[in-house]
Amino acid sequence: MITTAPRGTQDVLPEESYKWQYIEQALTALSQKFGFHEVRTPVFEHTQLFDRGVGDTTDIVQKEMYTFEDKGGRSITLRPEGTASVVRCSLEHGLLGRSLPLKMSYLIDCFRYEKPQAGRYRQFRQFGAEVFGSQHPACDAELIAFVSQIFETLGVGDIGVEINSIGCPKCRPMYHDKLRAYFNQHIDQLCPTCRERLEKNPLRILDCKNDSCKEVAAGAPKGIDNLCEECHDHFEGVKTRLDAMGISYTVNPQIVRGLDYYTKTVFEFVSQNIGAQGTVCGGGRYDGLVQTLGGAPTPAIGFAIGLQRLMLVMEHAGAFMGRDTVCDLYIASIGEAASVKSQQIAMDLRRQGFFCESDVQGRSLKAQMKYADKLGARYTLVLGDDEIAAGRGKVKNMETGEETETDFSALGGLLGKR
Repeated sequence: MITTAPRGTQDVLPEESYKWQYIEQALTALSQKFGFHEVRTPVFEHTQLFDRGVGDTTDIVQKEMYTFEDKGGRSITLRPEGTASVVRCSLEHGLLGRSLPLKMSYLIDCFRYEKPQAGRYRQFRQFGAEVFGSQHPACDAELIAFVSQIFETLGVGDIGVEINSIGCPKCRPMYHDKLRAYFNQHIDQLCPTCRERLEKNPLRILDCKNDSCKEVAAGAPKGIDNLCEECHDHFEGVKTRLDAMGISYTVNPQIVRGLDYYTKTVFEFVSQNIGAQGTVCGGGRYDGLVQTLGGAPTPAIGFAIGLQRLMLVMEHAGAFMGRDTVCDLYIASIGEAASVKSQQIAMDLRRQGFFCESDVQGRSLKAQMKYADKLGARYTLVLGDDEIAAGRGKVKNMETGEETETDFSALGGLLGKR
């Protein structure tokens, strides 16, 4: 038997699952407050979607995707991220023809073949949101505010917001020329990968994690100093609105996106407490992606949060992560008739919304009470022939030891007194 999970995957055990439920429910509730509606897309797509939507020159496409050929000879890929699928879905079902802006969120599993590290897995859970149809800076600021509210609601206060503008197709080519001129002067200090990037996309050198490249990039011309008037005004508009909402941020010129369909605002939420790769949320404006995937030119912006990393940050901050469900009542039974009656009562209480358990293994009374204690049951009821005949029994408060005799029909009222 194979008894270990594949490398880079994670089992969520029963005693941990309530944390995931708490976080996902909080994210869903916040999405609704900001006007986002959930979208669910397939876990796999045609490979071409990610070649075009993620970028065939990126590490994700070149090195990290789980791609296979199905029985029909089609190239299929497990989704490495959510945005491309949401755009595909929007185009296929004509969602962009509805009232705009179109706001959608999602909770999904993603797959990337990369080196596992703190909070990073080959199968990972991701929450994301996308807005289509608005190019106004108010839209960018509201999305950043949404993410900020997520961390505030979840009790994480040590997350820094970093923003930048990477320009647009009008001003970016001139900036690329300046970068090439600068990096050519330091080509001997660049890693082999960045030397290849120099002609194709020098912007990606700014995001290289190699120490030598980072040192060189620190002195490179800054994108925000080379914006056209439209991009400059847009970025100032974003900052003005963040200031008005009381959201602190840092302008970080090193935040970039290497693909042409990304424009203007990019942002990251970064923690200093989960290691070198501290980005918990990444987002940005991708006004060219819908057209790249075959639609009409449509402004768009979105973000994604890795839930494993989010949980690491929450644990470090000592944030509340929900509580496991506590058994309201355990009904211990003596004899076959009592066993049948205990199941009937338990089912009636479950219909009323209570967590109720009864014995399903034929244990002795002593063993049943030990099990009730392990469950952490708030109350217990011992049921035998006398209790069945009387239609009532003694309910014991397991915290105080107090016993209350009550009719079976009144159990719900007693359990409701917490």
